[in-house]
Amino acid sequence: MNDTTSATAAEPAARLSRATARLVLASGTVFEGTGFGAETAAVGEVCFNTAMTGYQEILTDPSYAGQIVAFTFPHIGIVGTNSEDIESLTPVVRGVVVRADAEHPSNYRAIAALDRWLKQHNIPGISGLDTRALTNRIREQGMPHGVVAHQARSEFDTDSLVRRAREFPGLVGLDLAKDVSCRQMYAWREVPWAWGHGYATERQPTWRAVVLDYGVKRNILRQLAAHGADIVVLPCNVTYDDVMRHAPHGVLLSNGPGDPAATGAYAIPTIRRLVDSEIPVFGICLGHQMLGLALGGTTRKMAQGHHGANHPVKDLETSKVEIVSMNHGFTVDAETLPASVKQTHISLFDGSNCGLRVEGTDVFSVQYHPEASPGPMDSHYLFERFARAARARL
Repeated sequence: MNDTTSATAAEPAARLSRATARLVLASGTVFEGTGFGAETAAVGEVCFNTAMTGYQEILTDPSYAGQIVAFTFPHIGIVGTNSEDIESLTPVVRGVVVRADAEHPSNYRAIAALDRWLKQHNIPGISGLDTRALTNRIREQGMPHGVVAHQARSEFDTDSLVRRAREFPGLVGLDLAKDVSCRQMYAWREVPWAWGHGYATERQPTWRAVVLDYGVKRNILRQLAAHGADIVVLPCNVTYDDVMRHAPHGVLLSNGPGDPAATGAYAIPTIRRLVDSEIPVFGICLGHQMLGLALGGTTRKMAQGHHGANHPVKDLETSKVEIVSMNHGFTVDAETLPASVKQTHISLFDGSNCGLRVEGTDVFSVQYHPEASPGPMDSHYLFERFARAARARL
């Protein structure tokens, strides 16, 4: 790692280096390593993820649009990649940072190594750097803007890479949901994967769910289907009338990337009318944040965010502690919520808001990912809670 105030000063050493990849931060800090994946350069916000499993699900989570993911678990790529463990067809993560890339995966479900999978999706990766140092930097100074560059000939223009990192506008004020949302409605019936059977289909749904797609993960849809839902997925910018045309028994506000206030410019009016209609509403991650905004609260950018599959969250109504999967860089400011909205969950890491509900209604949301994928299954009960409220409207 070169920690310089001037990128130009680092150039002579860079020309002598055999490193085939660099992670260059807007501060001028340069991490050198071995490149894998696509030979290209990508800019984004650098965050770290503490999950020990499920890297393919993480890399296909639409919530990572605009971000470079650094894994704290040292060995990534161990089980290879396959066509089933994906949360979206087109990954939008900008780049991948690992301590060690497992070049020879060992798993009976593996179809290709991570390196080949990244090449297919034009995603650059860097391995061999000190991810502990990078993680500590993010913890102390917040998520930096950076560029991952992979060049087999080791010909890097550090000045240009630093400029590119500094010119990245960041995620505040950025509506990314429109980039990852579906373009037209579609139906969903697939249920969660089962050992020895793969994915099956829900053939006798008992209630109808409309999902507003701000970047929905497939396993959210699968969990809904597993609880008997006939699912219609709609684009992020639909109106209240568009939603109600499908006569839903419940509406789910999905996860997604970017600034909730920016997406909320067009989403919040729809959400407010849904709340007023007294239909059951369940928000997850970005959906939770925009529900908080629609109810009168505010959101703010976090210094390092929460990204991982081992986060402790306390249910304030039952005192139960759940270990959950998280992926967010914004949070609802609980102090700004009106009296009619109750805070239901908090993070035991930093006390930030992780859940809310509107008293006297079936409107609730959580900041974390109850579908996990990857992560523990402690919070699957929330889908049953939503399904129960929706079935009550039959």
